[in-house]
Amino acid sequence: MSWLLGRNRQQPQPEQSGGFADGGGGGGADPEGRTAAGKSGDAELSRAERKAMEAYRFDSSALERAADAAKTLERSKHAREALELSKMQEATRQTEYNTKVKEYEAHIEQAKVEQKRIDHEERRKTLIEETKQQQQRAQYQDQLSRKRYEDQLQQQQRVQEDNLRKQEESVQRQEAMRRQTIEHEIEMKEKNRLKLLEHELRAKARVDRENRDINLEKIRLKAQEHRTTVLEGIKTAGTVIGAGAEAMLTDWDKVLTAAGGLSLLALGVYTAKGATGVVSRYVEARIGKPTLVGETSRFAFLDALKNPLNYLKRLRAKPADALQGVVLNPKLEERLRDIAIATKNTRINRGMYRNVLMHGPPGTGKTMFAKKLAEHSGMDFAIMTGGDVAPMGKEGVTAIHKVFDWSHTSRRGLLLFVDEADAFLRKRSSEKISEDLRSALNAFLYRTSEQNPKFMLVLASNTPEQFDYAINDRLDEMVEFTLPGLEERERLLRLYFDKYVLQPAAAGAKRFKLDTFDYGQTCSKMAALCDGMSGREISKLGVSWQAAVYASEDGLLTEKMVLDRCYSAAQQHKQKMAWLSDQERADHKSITGAVSPPLTLTANKL
Repeated sequence: MSWLLGRNRQQPQPEQSGGFADGGGGGGADPEGRTAAGKSGDAELSRAERKAMEAYRFDSSALERAADAAKTLERSKHAREALELSKMQEATRQTEYNTKVKEYEAHIEQAKVEQKRIDHEERRKTLIEETKQQQQRAQYQDQLSRKRYEDQLQQQQRVQEDNLRKQEESVQRQEAMRRQTIEHEIEMKEKNRLKLLEHELRAKARVDRENRDINLEKIRLKAQEHRTTVLEGIKTAGTVIGAGAEAMLTDWDKVLTAAGGLSLLALGVYTAKGATGVVSRYVEARIGKPTLVGETSRFAFLDALKNPLNYLKRLRAKPADALQGVVLNPKLEERLRDIAIATKNTRINRGMYRNVLMHGPPGTGKTMFAKKLAEHSGMDFAIMTGGDVAPMGKEGVTAIHKVFDWSHTSRRGLLLFVDEADAFLRKRSSEKISEDLRSALNAFLYRTSEQNPKFMLVLASNTPEQFDYAINDRLDEMVEFTLPGLEERERLLRLYFDKYVLQPAAAGAKRFKLDTFDYGQTCSKMAALCDGMSGREISKLGVSWQAAVYASEDGLLTEKMVLDRCYSAAQQHKQKMAWLSDQERADHKSITGAVSPPLTLTANKL
């Protein structure tokens, strides 16, 4: 109804005081009904005052127009329709207003939902942060507990060392007192024995002085009787020998019989001695084994009698992969596989074997690979230790010759593995060695001067720089065995975990159960912890897991027990490295190519 009230029309300005618009139009009135005096008055007012005055002005023309329009509508025949239309417009405006109100309320609800979502997200972040804080607090508490446990162990160790030292001092004092007591007893016994002997000698001397005449008479009688007996024996023997010689010389048949008997007796003794030597050498070469050989796959009669089951298993065993159960660096494995294939084909084609030197730190798999190489190629293997040669002295040369003679009797070919070969194959020019050891070295050089189709020589040493130059000249391949890296340590841990833990647990061994945890992740943790350890040390770690199970009350192996044993083994390895002297540490560095890590090891690595 805006048109009815005149809202859309231009509102006329009300007249100021000083005149009204009349129908005649006063002489000074303008079209808007204002007088000239009014204009001049308005011009004198400020703009703010004019706005304030206009706010209180009232336009009566709008009411007049509304009254005229109402009268017109009353007289019009469409008055009712106009009223209904205005009502509908008003209802429409009301509906639109309600719709906007509902939209505003919906917007408010949506804002509340969004606020709740934000609150929930903040609460979730708070819970996550609290969880992290709790985990960090738990880890810190675990570190503190481990530190306290280590301190307790160190304290207990110090107490035990003090107790042990006190016990040793007490034992030494008791031993000294016992030694003094024994020495005093021996001294008193010696004094008593001397006194008794002196008393006996004095008594005997007194008796001898008293019975001097009787003793002299006994001596004379014994001498006379002995003389008579000797003379009669000489006469009797001369008579018998003379009669026998006279009878033999007068009868030539007896002379020939005696000579033939003596000759046959001498021939029998010589033949028996030679036959015994030949049989003993044959038995030693075919059935037994030389003294220097500690372990062999060849048939040994005594070993077969002692362990018949092992001998039968060895006969039934088939050639296996040369690197089965041996975990090494991939490049080293590739090179060793080439050597194994070449050795096998050499045996098949009856070619000349090549001599190999395997050097590196102890416990890196040299002896294990030598056995696997012999089994893979179908050869017999024999293991001897270089440290056994020196104690034999002069017999060392004979023993070395027996080893090589024995190796030539193998029909399948023999792989002779000399462990710790630097013990007797040292440099003759700079090293101070005995004459016996020098002779043994010369015998070894003589028997290995040429390539041989009967045996293959494999040497193993931790310090190959000590070899004599002539030994280096006889080597065809030199392979360096290094300490296992991170990947190799993880493979070894998985291998020994399966061998010493999973297989016994799966077989249902008594008092051997395994807790549920991520074995692969645990092995990865331990691989990082076992830095610098050799394969032998890692295999001993596997045995220690079994010992932990057997020592527990319920026979259950948990992840904590596994990690604790690994941590203890790592600590022991660091302690062993700390015990090395400067020279040994330098040798170890030259062998491994790295410096051993420091002894300190925190529990954070676990």
